[in-house]
Formats: sequence, structure tokens, C-alpha cells
Amino acid sequence: MRTDEPAIPSGPPVQVRVAGLIVGVQGLLGLAFSVLLVVRAGDAELPLSFVIGEAGYFVLIGGALVAVGAGLVVGRRWARTPAIVTQLLLLPVVYSLIGPSRQLVLGIVCGAAVFVAFMLLISERSREWSMGLDLPDAPR
Repeated sequence: MRTDEPAIPSGPPVQVRVAGLIVGVQGLLGLAFSVLLVVRAGDAELPLSFVIGEAGYFVLIGGALVAVGAGLVVGRRWARTPAIVTQLLLLPVVYSLIGPSRQLVLGIVCGAAVFVAFMLLISERSREWSMGLDLPDAPR
């Protein structure tokens, strides 16, 4: 075996895998929220069909986030962009928790998770990986 040949990368960098875990947990929380909506549907003032529709929306979004998180963990380059967009879309949720809802602790915890995932996803190493610059035949 020649030692002057560049090694083929074994997978995504650690930053991407950690961000994938965070995004996957966000997706699982969305799925758990949909279950909670259905369980508490009898207490709602809205018609049952509205609550079921909202729960279905969270199942769709949560399932997609679980898929994106899993894609990042196993090294699918396509998953980085939807994960970044999701973190940006979660910023108003964090603001709502901290501001109008006055749930300071929950807002800070959610904000920290969003911030960490976003920073990991836009790190230089993650960007290079997403563009395939870590591959042996990548232009230098």
C-alpha cells in the first residue's frame, strides 16, 4: 500500500455528527409533541379535526427532522442545508419562549441547542465536508 495517497475519509466530521444528534432530538421532540396533542385533544376548545391536523403537521415535520438528523450522523451531505434552515426557523420559537411566553429556562435551553447545532453546521470543517473537499479527488 502506498503511503503518499490521501486517505479516503471514514465519514462526516464530529461536528456534523453532533449536530445530527441535536437535529434528531429536535425531530423526536416534534413527534412527542404530536402525540401529546392527540392525547389532549379532548381538552381542546377547537374541533377534533383541527387538533388532528395540527398533530399531523408535527408528525410530518418531526419525521423529516429525524431523517435529516440521521442523514447527518451517517454522512449524507444533502442533510446539512435542511438542518441549517431548520435552526434558523427555530429562532422565532426561541424568541417566543423567552419573550411573550415568559418560559425563560425552556427558552434558554432551546436557544442553546439551536445555537450549538447552527454553529456546528456552519463551521469550516462542516462546510468543507458538505462540499466534498475532504475527498481524495477534490480540487485543491
